[in-house]
Amino acid sequence: MDLLERYLQAVKFWLPTPQKQDIAAELSEDIRAQIEDKEAALGRPVTEAEVVAILRQIGRPVLVANRYLPQRYLIGPLWFPIYVFVLKIVAACYLVPWVLVRVGLALFDPASRAGHASAGWLGALGSAWSGFGLAAVLALGSVTVVFAALEAQGKSGFLEHWDPAKLPAVRDPRRIPRSGSTIELAVNIVFVSWWLTAMRSPIVLDRPDVQIAFAPVWSTFFLGFLMLSVTNVAAAAVNLLRPYWTRPRAAVRLATNFIGSGLFIGLCRSSIVASLTVSGVARAQTFLIAATINRVMSQAWPIVMVVGIVVFAVDIHRFVRATAAGRPLAGGVPHGGLPNSAAR
Repeated sequence: MDLLERYLQAVKFWLPTPQKQDIAAELSEDIRAQIEDKEAALGRPVTEAEVVAILRQIGRPVLVANRYLPQRYLIGPLWFPIYVFVLKIVAACYLVPWVLVRVGLALFDPASRAGHASAGWLGALGSAWSGFGLAAVLALGSVTVVFAALEAQGKSGFLEHWDPAKLPAVRDPRRIPRSGSTIELAVNIVFVSWWLTAMRSPIVLDRPDVQIAFAPVWSTFFLGFLMLSVTNVAAAAVNLLRPYWTRPRAAVRLATNFIGSGLFIGLCRSSIVASLTVSGVARAQTFLIAATINRVMSQAWPIVMVVGIVVFAVDIHRFVRATAAGRPLAGGVPHGGLPNSAAR
């Protein structure tokens, strides 16, 4: 029953991973029993509207999930699951990148260690750690204050008045959305066309009033990014035709993203702008502008590294999921394969 599966999926979202399957199985058995009792009383199968009524009576997924969790009192049982979810988002999107950037700067950027010459990189890391404490208190404290204010307002009606029929469809974690593959294919084709026509020469901008030339190492980066883009075009085309992650495709995506991150980091640290000529501007000034561009790019590489680490972690998760053995996918998709309709 699709509506029941969608409801169980929504409940599992709020449950801790170790207990998800057991609690979902228990809840599924209870709901199916209620549906069977309803059918026995009516003498016919229930309609979707009657299933909606049963699910509405059971409760909104976040509240049902909370009944299976230990009771907390800092925020309260009504808001606590959402509060924890928001804290995880703040940690993943703000605090973790903050730490990675600061550690990267402390270990690899001499300028960031200039104020800690006597202590070296250990002093820079100590300073970064003290800054992290303040950033964590501000970020997590702000979230806590907001949810404490919501809790102080008492019970909120929006968590009680809801429509089970509007729950999202059950998601197949190995299915690749064709819309995403289509966009990826189009973007990569446009990028390859532009890359071949505009970026082949080290002189990337050649006009009467402005000329920008890259260093000789540019040819290596040009070929590297071109090969990655062509590989992404082929991968997007395959994903469009056969929209399921398999082990080889997940491995290709992991490898291309890893190599791409390495190329971007190398580009940032290569002082790629060799010369800048602007009509009417003194050569010493244009040299200073080119040096500033190179310095800014060099200082930005830790950010590129953080983004690469996040993407790499996602790719590792996808690869592990694609190689998981023993369980067929929802909708009849076998491990490592495609449904018959997709294969045809």
